[in-house]
Amino acid sequence: MSKQETPNINISKNIMIHMRDGIKLATDIYRPADINGNPKEGKYPAILGRTSYDKANPVIWVKPVAEFFVSNGYVVILQDIRGRGDSEGKGDYYHTANKKEGIDGYDTVQWIASQNWSNGNVGMVGASHGGIVQNMASIYRPPNLKALWVDVAPTNAFKWEARQGGTMALQMYGALYLHGYDSQEIIGDEEAIEIIENGAINLDKEILKTPFYEGSTPIRVVPNLEKVLMHYYRDGIYNDWWGQESLDQTNHFNKMADIPSVYSTGWYDPFTADVSEQFVQMQKKNSTPQRLIIGPWNHVTMRGKGFSSTGEVDFGSEAKWGDDVLNYHRLNWFDRWLKGTENKIEYEDSVRIFLMGGGDGRKTKEGNIYHGGKWKTGNSWPPSDVNIKTLFLKSDQYLDLREEKKESSSFSWVHDPNRPIPTISANVTGFYKWLKIPKEMDASYVPQRARMVSLIPDGPLHQKERKTTIGVDCNNLLLSCQRKDVISFRTNPIEENIEVIGPVNVTLYISSSAVDTDFTAKLLDIYPKSNEFPQGFHLPLADSIIRTRFRNGFTSEEFMIPGEVYQVRIELPPIANLFLKGHILSLEIASSNFPRFDVNPNTGEPLGRHTKNIKAKNTIFVGENYPSKIEIMTTS
Repeated sequence: MSKQETPNINISKNIMIHMRDGIKLATDIYRPADINGNPKEGKYPAILGRTSYDKANPVIWVKPVAEFFVSNGYVVILQDIRGRGDSEGKGDYYHTANKKEGIDGYDTVQWIASQNWSNGNVGMVGASHGGIVQNMASIYRPPNLKALWVDVAPTNAFKWEARQGGTMALQMYGALYLHGYDSQEIIGDEEAIEIIENGAINLDKEILKTPFYEGSTPIRVVPNLEKVLMHYYRDGIYNDWWGQESLDQTNHFNKMADIPSVYSTGWYDPFTADVSEQFVQMQKKNSTPQRLIIGPWNHVTMRGKGFSSTGEVDFGSEAKWGDDVLNYHRLNWFDRWLKGTENKIEYEDSVRIFLMGGGDGRKTKEGNIYHGGKWKTGNSWPPSDVNIKTLFLKSDQYLDLREEKKESSSFSWVHDPNRPIPTISANVTGFYKWLKIPKEMDASYVPQRARMVSLIPDGPLHQKERKTTIGVDCNNLLLSCQRKDVISFRTNPIEENIEVIGPVNVTLYISSSAVDTDFTAKLLDIYPKSNEFPQGFHLPLADSIIRTRFRNGFTSEEFMIPGEVYQVRIELPPIANLFLKGHILSLEIASSNFPRFDVNPNTGEPLGRHTKNIKAKNTIFVGENYPSKIEIMTTS
C-alpha cells in the first residue's frame, strides 16, 4: 500500500475555467512541487473531482484525494460545480436536476487535457453527487476521459432516491437543507440563513408539517430548491422532469463512454440497486473492464477513517476500508488506465461483494452484535451460481417453500396515518437533524457537518423502539410484537446455513377499504435469544414500499375499488447475507414506515395536496388462490 505522506504541492486556487456558454467554474489545481513549492516539470495524468459540497473540504477532498494522488504522481483538479461554492452560475443550481452538468464535465475534462502539464489522460472520482457528475460527463464522452471510480451514485432519482415505490423518500427533504444552507442565493442574508438553520435544527418537527406547500417550509428562502422539493413531493408519475438526464441516467447508459469504470456501494446505502444495475448494463455493453464492489457499509462508511461496524452490527476486520484501503485500490485502478502501469488489474475478478453473516452473535466491547462476514469474488451480478427460491406466505404466518393448498385466508389491520409505523433504522443519506449551537459558542468554530445527527440511523439497528425513535410509543419493545399493524411471516429456525445473494421481490394479494394506500415489506435475519441479547437480534437487511395507485407502473394512477383484491409487487434492494443454522428469515408487512417514506393519507387526493387523513382497513391474502410470496436468490 502506498505511503500517505504530506507531499510537496503547488496549489492554484480558484482558477476560473470557461464553459462553452461563458460561465466560469472555480477550480483548484494541485500539482507535484519541488522543495521550494514550484511545480515540477513534466506531464502528468489528472484526477478530477467535481462537487456541490465545497472543493476545499479537507476531509472529503483535500487529504484523501488531492494530497494522496499528488504524492503518487498525479495532478488533481477539484471544482465547484455550476451555481455552487465559488463558481459562477448563481440560480442554475437545482440540487441534482442540473441540465448542463454533462456539458460542464466535458468542457472541464478537455480543458485539463489541453494544459501543458497534462499527459492527456483524465480520471474522475467522487461519491454520491460526485458520482452523478461522473456519469453525466461519461454520457457526453469527452475524448480524454479515460477511467472512472463512481461511488454510491444514484442513477435514477425517481426510482430509489426520491420516489421509492411511488412514495416520497423523505431523506431528500433533509438533503435540501444541506444544499440550501450554503447556497449562493442566500450568502450574506442572515435572516434566510437562520430560517434554513432553524428548520434543520427542528427537522423532526418540520417533517410532520405535511402537506408541504410553496412558501410553507424553510426551503422557501432558496426558490430553486423549493421547486425541486415540490417535484420530489408531488410528482408521483414519471414525467419529463424526472426524465431529464441529470435525474435519470438509466435511459442514457448506451451513450456512456466505453472506459474502465468501478462502481462501489454498500448494502446499507440507499443506492445499492442503482449501482449494481449500472454495473450490469455497463458490463454488457462495454469492451473495457468494469468492476462492482459492495461492502457492508452505509452511504459514507466505506470512506473516511473506516469502520468494521455499521449501525449496531459489527462485520469484522475485513469489512473495514476507509480512505487508506480505498485509495490503495483506486491508485491501482488509475495507475493502470492513466499511467499504463502493467499491474494486471484487468485480469482480476469483476465483482467483489461482502457476504454478511457467519459471526458468533456475541456482543463486542462497543456493544454491537458480531455478525461477521467475508469477501466473495466472481464475474457476474447476481452471481452465476444463485437460483431463485420462492417462499410462500402461509395461513399460520410461516414462510414455506411449499405453496399453500388451503383455501385463501387473510390478515387485516388498520392503517392510521396519524399513527404510522416508526422507522427504527434505514438505508438513508442526507437526512440530518442539526444540533443547536449554544449562544455562548462561536458558530464559526463548529464545522457544519459536525453538527449533524441522522434523523434515521443509517445502518442496521435491532428493530425495537427507543427514545430517539420518531413517533415512539414506548421503549425497548420489538416493533413486530408491539404493533398490531405489523404482520410478520417467518421461517422455522433454519436447519442448514443458507447464502442469500441478489435482488429480493415480494408479491402480495391485497385489498383495502381505501382507494389508495401503501404496503411495505421488510426482510430480517432474526438471531436466537441469548444472555447478551434477550430478545434475540432482529437484523434488518432490506425494505421497500408500494403506493397502490402505482401498482401497475408509474405512467398513470389507478385507484382501487374498496374490497376488491389486487396484486402488488414490492421490489427490495439486493442483499448478500448468510443465514446461519438456528436463525429465522422474517418478512414484515405493514402500511407505513415513517419518516423513511411519507405517509399515505388514504384519501386518493392528488399527491402532496391532501386535505385530510382517514383510516384504512388493509388486508393481505394468502392461500391457493392468492399465492403471496417472497422471492430470494440462494446458492443452494
